Amino acid sequence: MSKPASSTIEAQHEHLLKALPFSDQQDFTDARRGLIAAPDRVVVPDAGWDSGRYTFLAGEAPVTVNPSLWRQSQLTAIHGLFEVVPGIYQVRGYDLANVTFIEGDRGVIVVDPLISAQTAAAALALYRENRGDRPVTGLIYTHSHVDHFGGARGILPGDQASGVPVLAPAGFIEHTVSENVYAGPAMARRASFMYGAALPTGPSGQVGAGLGQTNSTGTVTLIPPTVSIRHTGERATVDGVRMVFQMAPGSEAPAEMHLYLPDHRAFCVAENATHTLHNVLTLRGAEVRDPRAWAGYISESIELFGAELEVVFASHHWPTWGRQQAVEFLRRQRDLYAYLHDQTVRMINAGLTGPEIAETFQLPPALEQAWHTRGYYGSVSHNVKAVYQRYLGWYDGNPARLWPHPPVEAGRRYVEFMGGADAVVAKARASYAAGDFRWVAEVLNHVVFAVPDHAGARDLLADAYEQLGYGSENGTWRCVYLSGAHELRHGSMGTPATAASPDLVAQLTPEQLFESFAIRVNGPRCWNDVVTVDVEVTDLDRQYRLTLRNGVLTHSRAPQPEPAQVTVRLTSAELPALAAATDVRGDAGALRLLSGALDAPDTDFAIVTP
Repeated sequence: MSKPASSTIEAQHEHLLKALPFSDQQDFTDARRGLIAAPDRVVVPDAGWDSGRYTFLAGEAPVTVNPSLWRQSQLTAIHGLFEVVPGIYQVRGYDLANVTFIEGDRGVIVVDPLISAQTAAAALALYRENRGDRPVTGLIYTHSHVDHFGGARGILPGDQASGVPVLAPAGFIEHTVSENVYAGPAMARRASFMYGAALPTGPSGQVGAGLGQTNSTGTVTLIPPTVSIRHTGERATVDGVRMVFQMAPGSEAPAEMHLYLPDHRAFCVAENATHTLHNVLTLRGAEVRDPRAWAGYISESIELFGAELEVVFASHHWPTWGRQQAVEFLRRQRDLYAYLHDQTVRMINAGLTGPEIAETFQLPPALEQAWHTRGYYGSVSHNVKAVYQRYLGWYDGNPARLWPHPPVEAGRRYVEFMGGADAVVAKARASYAAGDFRWVAEVLNHVVFAVPDHAGARDLLADAYEQLGYGSENGTWRCVYLSGAHELRHGSMGTPATAASPDLVAQLTPEQLFESFAIRVNGPRCWNDVVTVDVEVTDLDRQYRLTLRNGVLTHSRAPQPEPAQVTVRLTSAELPALAAATDVRGDAGALRLLSGALDAPDTDFAIVTP
């Protein structure tokens, strides 16, 4: 059961209400500008989407929600079909991201079709209801994250994709499948915390994720690109619409591009300049992004298109209109990522560690007071630690942290040194009463890992996490803290959604698929086994040798001097089910031995308990 906000959190919120420019309502004007149609309630049941869950976001912020995050959630909850400029339309509030519709000579080009086929189809239906039943004549993915491609088959179902150009940045497929398949199970489990998947919506629960309200949970699909954009300045014309592309790899996504529409003087900046500080390293986990390059791409955008553009729009949030306002928006976004990078590196070279930098880091006043640079999705705290990680890794140079005990063993020792679990909990209660929730969380985490069934420690730790969530301006931090409290009180919520869908798995090359098998090998279980399997992929006319030796699975297309123990013939579509192959010659037991060496990912691993 949720607890009320403490006096410490109330005081923090009162201070913030005075420190930030809440009288500035321009974002609300912009977020509603161009509204064409807005259903009272958007419900897509088979995608877990219901905008009605957020009707509570009215009036002033309750004390259980950071008022700055409350304001952002009110903005991201605004939904409907909007005109950006004549010929360009967006549906917002139907998923975590926006979907954009660009009208051409014969039909409509769709940019970034949301996470789920179901929400994408609902957004397309709203567009067609108000702009006519135009055929889809082009599909564009700006980057390789699931909220920008997963709804593809809701836009082009069945065989409707035939003959329709699908444009994406070079490397799109490689990065899409590697991110969502290789470490996908762990990312999905962590994402359930990041987006508050098990939390009730409401003033004491999930109020939004900063980038959007939450993610849909429908069917993730993918239509492979037919056109790869490779160079900045590359041009294309799709259905009469002229486009100029800017490459931005290694920014918010490893494969990302911007899009300028000269006939509309409109610039799509993908996800590299939105109305929030974004993530240098997302809490679900990913490769650390490069904020120096990120800032450089925005500078290049201004140089390439700033003299002409009249509107900047992105795959999240609302546009910025007017050349002067739009360029200033881009400049501040550029300065945000550049400042994070440059000042963190300066302090690294002064000998500070990641947590020390995060604790003392302060943005310039112009960025601190700009709503679109606030940390609703990324945060200054975890982003500067990510910059530290990018340059120096996990080790901060202090020998005491080179070989620490793992959490359970460290917890036992801490608790013993501090006088036992009951004594630690008693002291933590005093810290909780004093409002030092960060310290309560740190010390009681040791108790829970040392004595998992200690009811007093679990309850008080849940209470501390809850207060930290109430105080968080960052939407994902709030969800993480409240999800931690939820699991301590109610048990694991599991992983409600995963991006590793059949459409994504189908895009794995044989090499990528064999690599995905290799990371599932339980090495200790098969240290002493030697297995050789020849795999003939009939539709590709290729043969691979798989070798399991010393707990390592390798693959090769080179000719082999010795015959394999077993040979399997199948198509590339059948390859993911290699263990169930029926066209088998040789020792079928070898294939079973290989299959038995593979572990299934655990989609319900513990996070807040050992």
